[in-house]
Amino acid sequence: MTQLDTIGGEELNAATLTRDRTTLPASLAEQLRQLITEGELPAGARLNERALGDRLGVSRTPLREAFRLLAAEGLIEHTPNRGAQVVKLSEQDIRDSFEVMSGLEALSGELACRRITADELAEIRALTFEMLASHARQDLPSYYRLNRAIHDRINHAARNRLLTQVYATLNLRIQNLRFRSNFDRDKWNKAAREHTEMVDALEARDGAGLAAIMRAHLLQKCDAVLDAIRSKTPSLPAIDGGRART
Repeated sequence: MTQLDTIGGEELNAATLTRDRTTLPASLAEQLRQLITEGELPAGARLNERALGDRLGVSRTPLREAFRLLAAEGLIEHTPNRGAQVVKLSEQDIRDSFEVMSGLEALSGELACRRITADELAEIRALTFEMLASHARQDLPSYYRLNRAIHDRINHAARNRLLTQVYATLNLRIQNLRFRSNFDRDKWNKAAREHTEMVDALEARDGAGLAAIMRAHLLQKCDAVLDAIRSKTPSLPAIDGGRART
């Protein structure tokens, strides 16, 4: 069974498809987001409804609903004579997005230092240890899922609903780029070390320090992505048993 044969770890079959149909498009959209994030559906890729429907074991109707959800998030677009395809950002779009995201991450960190609870801090530290273990195994998909959870929890600890709304909207747009920024091993190593510094700054309630770390962290990711594009690095590293070969 492939990753595409499941939704949320459950095998797709007739019984699954007869459940509440309002949840199926959302589940499909989440799986497609992951495939876009990890580069299996790269920027610019055309989304063939028949091929994806066959692989996912679903009809075109819920798949089209999932496409509409992703289009509303800016992840895919419909173009004349080509149908749906994954959005491909220009270099200027990438730069603009990361500049704004670096500010949102910095503000999240500054506010989190004022408002985070002891339990939230303990959870972020535990997730960081787990993430570093994934880094040591060179398991990029696992590392990135934990990395995203850490950033989301820091944003949540800021306790600013408008900030979270803007953060979540923009973050969806650049998930695949944030994932891709770790393809360079040296830059991945540096990013992992910075996460230890983030936890230390959180624990010290050093808002200015954490803001500076997180701003630089995101801008360095932008540089890594643009460097890879300019050097025409392949969209995905070689994968061996879930590990990235670099």
